[in-house]
Amino acid sequence: MLSLNNVEVIYNKVILVLKGMSLQVPQGQIVGLLGANGAGKTTTLKAISGLLKPEDGEVTDGSIEFLGQPIHNHDPEDIVRMGIFQVMEGRRVFEHLTVEENLIAGAYTHASSSLHDDLEMVYTYFPRLKERRKQTAGYLSGGEQQMLAIGRALMAHPKLMLLDEPSLGLAPLLVREIFDIVQRINQEHGTTILLVEQNANLTLQVADYAYIMENGRIVLEGTPAELKENADVREFYLGLTEVGKRKSYRDVKHYKRRKRWLS
Repeated sequence: MLSLNNVEVIYNKVILVLKGMSLQVPQGQIVGLLGANGAGKTTTLKAISGLLKPEDGEVTDGSIEFLGQPIHNHDPEDIVRMGIFQVMEGRRVFEHLTVEENLIAGAYTHASSSLHDDLEMVYTYFPRLKERRKQTAGYLSGGEQQMLAIGRALMAHPKLMLLDEPSLGLAPLLVREIFDIVQRINQEHGTTILLVEQNANLTLQVADYAYIMENGRIVLEGTPAELKENADVREFYLGLTEVGKRKSYRDVKHYKRRKRWLS
C-alpha cells in the first residue's frame, strides 16, 4: 500500500535528515517504526503527509508511493483526500471546540450521509468521549485528547493512519488501553496503520512487522518475534539482558553501545 524507496530528506537545503530511507506498509497491517528521539521518525511521517514544506524541508531523492502512485510532490490536502490521515505528536486537538465538534471536523474530507453512525462508531471505541462530547476539548486530560485525535482521524475513514508517538506523556495503563483500541481498529475495520513509537514493548505486541531507525535510516527490520530474539533489540530497546532479565539502571547508564547492525 505504502512504499518509501531510498528517500532522502534535507532541511534548509543543508541538513540531511533521512538518508536512503526505505520501508513498506502492506495493506491491512500494523507496521511499527521504532527509534530514539532524533532518529528521523517524525520527519518520515511528514514526508509521507506532505508536511515538510512549511518547515523548509523537501524530499530530494527517492520516491514515496501510495497505492502505486508517487505522492512525494503532492500537497498535504491532496494526500489527505487520497486516504492518508496523520495523528500528530502532541494530540493537536481544536481546544476551543467541543469533543463532538472536533470529531465532526475530522469528517470534512469524507462525504457521507452517516455522520451519526460514524460518531457512534468512534464512541464505541472511546466511551469516555461520548461522556464528554459536549465538553470543550481543551479541558480534557492528555489521554482523552489522544483518544479524541485518533477518533477524529477515524471520522475520515482513512485507508492509512499514521500515528506519531501515541504513548507520549501518558500513564502506562492508559497507553495499554489506547494500543488495544488501535489494534481493534485495525482488526475490525481493516485500517492500515503506520505506528511511530519509542515504546518498543507495546509496539512489538500489536505490530505485524517493525522497522528500527537510527540516524535517518533503517538499521534493522523483521517480525516482532524476530526482533525480540535479536540481542541488541533486547538490550537497547526492550531493556533486557542476554538471559532475559531486566537491566539495572547502572547497566543502562554505563553501557557502551555495540553497533553490530551499523557495520
